[in-house]
Amino acid sequence: PRPSLLPRPAGSATDAPMARDELTEDTRISPAAYGRVRLRTLTLIRWVAIAGQATALLVVHVVMGYRLPIWSALLVVAASAVVNVWATVHRPGPARLRDREAALYLGFDLVQLSVLLFLTGGLHNPFAILVLAPVTVSATVLSRASTIALSAVALGALIFLAFFHMPLPGPDGSLEVARLYVLGLGIALAVSTIFVVTYVFSVAAEARRMSDALAAAQIALHREQRLSALGSLAAAAAHELGTPLGTIAVIAKEFARDLPPDSPLREDAELLISQSNRCRDILASLAARPETDGGSPYTRVALPALVEAAAVPHRSDRVSLVFDAAPEHGSAAPAPTLARSPSFLHGLGNLVQNAVQFADAEVLVIVRWDESRIVVKILDDGPGFDPGLLEQLGEPYLSGRPGRRASDAEDNGEHMGLGVFIAQNLLERTGATLSFDNRPEGGAEVTASWRRSELEVPAG
Repeated sequence: PRPSLLPRPAGSATDAPMARDELTEDTRISPAAYGRVRLRTLTLIRWVAIAGQATALLVVHVVMGYRLPIWSALLVVAASAVVNVWATVHRPGPARLRDREAALYLGFDLVQLSVLLFLTGGLHNPFAILVLAPVTVSATVLSRASTIALSAVALGALIFLAFFHMPLPGPDGSLEVARLYVLGLGIALAVSTIFVVTYVFSVAAEARRMSDALAAAQIALHREQRLSALGSLAAAAAHELGTPLGTIAVIAKEFARDLPPDSPLREDAELLISQSNRCRDILASLAARPETDGGSPYTRVALPALVEAAAVPHRSDRVSLVFDAAPEHGSAAPAPTLARSPSFLHGLGNLVQNAVQFADAEVLVIVRWDESRIVVKILDDGPGFDPGLLEQLGEPYLSGRPGRRASDAEDNGEHMGLGVFIAQNLLERTGATLSFDNRPEGGAEVTASWRRSELEVPAG
């Protein structure tokens, strides 16, 4: 079988076997291993916060005349500036922070803001809502553990500030706010923290999973394109080497013919002839199955042959692979001619590979066409898809019930469903519509259909 790039561990119907290491190392790098946040971004945001905090303190204390513990508050702001300067000096600006480092930076911002709120009225201060900022950033780019830790710190700070804080200054001294209102505000901020973190983390995690899966699909397509280019190179080499090799063979035969029967060189001449014939056979086999560019007639292949070319590399001694290609009933349309598309070959090959892995004895590939449609069905006699996941098939990460064809294989603790996602993504690039179902008699059924006009390559 042709080498596969993506991890589709055994036991998962949506993931036939693939090399585990390439996706794990190249396309699914965790934030703990490779930072998602640049230090320069955090320091820039902190400078903005420092400027805003200092301005607000001075305006309230000096311009509006509200009495604040101004020097203590400015000292807290200065501490944030010192951390920023230290970070800028000791780390290059483009440096990316690992998950733990970024969490510590955001944790400092959270504690610094909490201390500042303690000095300026606690939850009475309308700027208390800014407690949501660090945990929201964490939910967007950091790991689940870091986000939970920062959320716990934020909730602890809100509880503390609800009961312990210095008075909120007013025009005539302290501004009194009803305790019931402060309690309600604290509960609202706590609930908002939990809701915002959960919502943002879920959306960001989904975006990251989709990005990783799309990158994996792109890598798979690139691998197929490289294999196609290698076929083109082999065909070109066979064509270019044919003439000089023919010349060598002719000269070797003439040389052998002119040698006397008892010449010590006759054996060498015959060896030269046999090896040149062997080279000619090798070049002929390479030229017999090229995958060249769009200008070559070898890229225009009849639909049944192209489907078979995609499926045959996944034959198994355990499972019978059967092809049934014919026009739709009542149609006399000839078989369409298609281009050798890497997306078509790899996408359809993934589906066949998946079916072969889970079939008990047979995989049936049915190819039908008429004047307007092309349909390819892949049927197997295996356990079928998990009914609870049928509507979700095509998502990059799925988990299912044990004992069914589901994405129940794990890689680094996460359920994988990249096989079907990659196949669907690649085939949809060719204009396909995919559907997944279970057969009444048992087993899975995958149907890919195209408009003939989108897929067929005109002759000539």
